[in-house]
Formats: sequence, structure tokens, C-alpha cells
Amino acid sequence: FQIKDGLKALCFGRIGFYNKTGQAQLYVEKIEPKGVGELQLAFEQLKERLQKEGLFDQAHKKPIPMLPSKIGIVTSPTGAVIRDILHILRRRFNDIGILIYPVKVQGEGAAGQISEAINELNRIKDIDVLILARGGGSLEDLWAFNEEIVARAIYDSDLPVISAVGHEIDYTIADFVADLRAPTPSVAAEIVIARKEDLAGKLDSLTKDMRSFLDSAVSLHENRLAGILESRSFKYPLEMIERYEQEIDDLRRRRDSHFSYSVEIGTEKLN
Repeated sequence: FQIKDGLKALCFGRIGFYNKTGQAQLYVEKIEPKGVGELQLAFEQLKERLQKEGLFDQAHKKPIPMLPSKIGIVTSPTGAVIRDILHILRRRFNDIGILIYPVKVQGEGAAGQISEAINELNRIKDIDVLILARGGGSLEDLWAFNEEIVARAIYDSDLPVISAVGHEIDYTIADFVADLRAPTPSVAAEIVIARKEDLAGKLDSLTKDMRSFLDSAVSLHENRLAGILESRSFKYPLEMIERYEQEIDDLRRRRDSHFSYSVEIGTEKLN
């Protein structure tokens, strides 16, 4: 955490005396914020700073694909978390591609491995979405997902990232930066891929709707065609032609009559 003016703190160290002047000095070796844990304060300070920078803004959130062809999973290769995720994914849609990037999820070096995994998986062309997963634990256990290097890697990722760290009550910096937060790793597996049965049901429903729409369209055009076939102009096309021919003849007679009349008037005026 960062030391700021006005912060109440507990200082640990040793006292030294300078005999010539009688001064006492406190050599501080460790500082803890009073009333709140060091990690909790560091968490709040980093959260506030990254939020001001815009790393949590909804405008930067990428949509999660409905049916990804391949999922990248960043987690420990051992333990219940990866087994639960794989079990759910295979049960829901066993044709999905899965690439596991094994990392440390706790302790020294974990944050560096996680951020490197995110960067590396972004270089693989056929991956559609990433899941960061870890089981529950204390704030200290989950601390790798509160490191700034991980937050920056998630923010810079071109692939959408689902954060599935800890239990439902646990929140990490990764949760706030990620495109989607899942309360548990198992829920992340359920979110990222729909059940094949559900997709088949939706497809069946869409197919029925399409058939109904097409049937209605065909019926409408059939009715229009039937009306055209029953119309007098379609049944007796020559009648319409004869009517137009009669109108043309009438126009010709009127034209000739008018022309003759005009010539006659003009002749009389000349005489």
C-alpha cells in the first residue's frame, strides 16, 4: 500500500539513542495501516487508481461469444477447479476445443505467470474466449489476481476474458477489469457454453418460426395469384385490347375532324 498524509499506521522497528544530544530515534522496519489490513488497503488503493484510469468502464467490455470453437483456460493444472470446469464443458457440449495454460495461482511469481498466459493465448488465432479460474481462499491466497500486472494484461487482451476467481463473495481486481465476472469457476463453465440440448431446442424453435413465416408468405401470394387469375382482364385479355383499340380509333376520328375543321376555317379567312 502507499503511505499518504493522515494515514493512521502501526510502526514496528527499534529505538536508538544518540548519547551526545540525548535524542531518541525510531528505526521503522515495518508499517501496517491501523484498522485495516495492509493487503486490503493496497486492494482499495489499486482499485481506486485503475477505476480512475477507466480500466473498469463498461465501454471497454467485449461480448462473450455464444458458441466458441475453442476456450483458453488459465488455471492450475491440478485440483478440483480444472476438473469441475472440464466436467461441465464436456457434459454441456463435448465437441468444444479446450486449451489449458497451466500457471501458479498463488504465491511468488503467480501474477507474472498469469499475465504471461493471457498474453500468450492472445497470440493463438483460433481461441475465442479466456477463463481465469481459481478456487476460493483468503485475500492473501487470491492476491495474484489483485496484482496490477494481471489487471493490465486483462485490459489489453483482444480476447474476451471471464474472471472466475474464488467463491461468490470473493472479489478481485481481475473481476472488475474482466469482460465478465463469474461467481465461481463452475458457473464460468456454464456461462461460456450453452448446453447442446438448449441450442438444439432454440434451433428447432427458429426452424418452426421460419416455416410458419414461409407458409404465411406462400399463402398470401397464392391468394394474390388466385385473385389475378379470376380477374376479368386476365380471363378476357382481348377484351381490354379491343377497348383500347376503340379508344385509339375515337382519338383518331377526333383528330381528323379537328384538323378538317381547322383547315376549313383557315381557308375561309384566306378568301
